[in-house]
Amino acid sequence: MTSPIAAVSLTDPIEDLADKLGESFGEYGFAVVQDHGIDQDLIAKAEELSRAFFALPEDVKRSYFIQGGGGARGYTPFKTEVAKGYDKKDLKEFWHIGRTLPEGDPLSGYMAPNVWPDEVDGFRETFETLYAEFEKAGAKILSALAVHLGLAPDWFNATVEKGNSVMRLLHYPPIENADGAVRAAPHGDINTITLLLGAEEAGLELLSKQGEWIPVQPPKGALAVNIGDMLSRLTNDKLRSTIHQVRNPEGERAKHSRYSMPFFLHFRPDFLIETLPSCIDDEHPDQYPDSLTAHDFLAIRLKEIGLM
Repeated sequence: MTSPIAAVSLTDPIEDLADKLGESFGEYGFAVVQDHGIDQDLIAKAEELSRAFFALPEDVKRSYFIQGGGGARGYTPFKTEVAKGYDKKDLKEFWHIGRTLPEGDPLSGYMAPNVWPDEVDGFRETFETLYAEFEKAGAKILSALAVHLGLAPDWFNATVEKGNSVMRLLHYPPIENADGAVRAAPHGDINTITLLLGAEEAGLELLSKQGEWIPVQPPKGALAVNIGDMLSRLTNDKLRSTIHQVRNPEGERAKHSRYSMPFFLHFRPDFLIETLPSCIDDEHPDQYPDSLTAHDFLAIRLKEIGLM
């Protein structure tokens, strides 16, 4: 079965990207992005170090859990996060890396300093480099989306400068006594756009407008990219934040771990999310008349998913 989700190359002309991405994000909220510019050797190194961290003893990992930190930095233990509207906690553990701000930066009150595990050599250098590369790829995608929305190609630059973006290292352990829980229950992402590495293995699915679950399974090394709730709100749902899940594997695959690395690209904390006038008309009245900052939106949602 051929996937209906658009597959694009970031080397394509921006007009082509704008059309293909805009159409796919409008219908499905997802697209597959190849030739994204992130070095494959860097990706391989990051995957190796992620596995090394999650293989550490439980007490060592938990020493990097920050009480009251909302999961923003460091380690979040297995079965902590819960999807909005669900009571069973997801079958996953993860590590968060955020932006490193210079000392005294005015936005430092919104972004906690990073923590780094001493037990994994090269961890900080590798993931700070990967964070920067994710940002570059994300900027190209946002530029194409700006063109699709009839905005200047650089319109999003100021909105995400020093954005509260987070890179998540994810580990879904082998399935044991799931008791009705799943690796990631159906949910929408909070942020602007998500760039995901490591979705080659079956399990990631999006919910279509028709109520059907559609597999999202990009080629190895490619990105699965989806719209987050903040951008959906900004565009009056012209670009859709789609419900998606990671279902539990069956048979032999249930005995194996799954690893992935999503980059949650965020607006800057003080960016005011108010519906773009170009996305409002008689057929599409403003669904979000109340504006709010990206920081306030994030705080509301973190409470809903059990991280605050």
